[in-house]
Amino acid sequence: MSIPDLPAVNASLNFLSTIFISAGWYFIRRGFWRQHIACMIAATVSSTLFLTGYLVYHAHFGERSTHFTAGGIVRPLYFAMLISHIVLAFVTLPLVVVTLIPVFRRTWDRHRRIGRWTMPIWLYVSVTGVLVYLMLYKWFPPPNLAPAP
Repeated sequence: MSIPDLPAVNASLNFLSTIFISAGWYFIRRGFWRQHIACMIAATVSSTLFLTGYLVYHAHFGERSTHFTAGGIVRPLYFAMLISHIVLAFVTLPLVVVTLIPVFRRTWDRHRRIGRWTMPIWLYVSVTGVLVYLMLYKWFPPPNLAPAP
């Protein structure tokens, strides 16, 4: 694996986060707190690995390889999704941390209260992260990334 491979790896990590966040929500809604804990730890680890890979990739390449080239109605839809993804991604990291602090203090009511906000935002960021990758690199790749005919 090399640095140019990181967008695909990062999208995979985002997809894993989506699965673990969803499963964690499913388990806690049914009272399976041990499975919930395992899923949320896995979601936190996969999201942390994603963030690390994202920062490494962009520290190396900057923004030069991430220009969206599609036109038509797809373009404003992509940028609306991207902007909401970026704004909420900045919110997600502190929210996850603030949601985890009550866990270590065993203040479950506070964890539950904050988690109700954190989960849907974190899930949205994970899902849209995968969609941004697909739109940018697979569905509408720039000419220098497009596969040969």
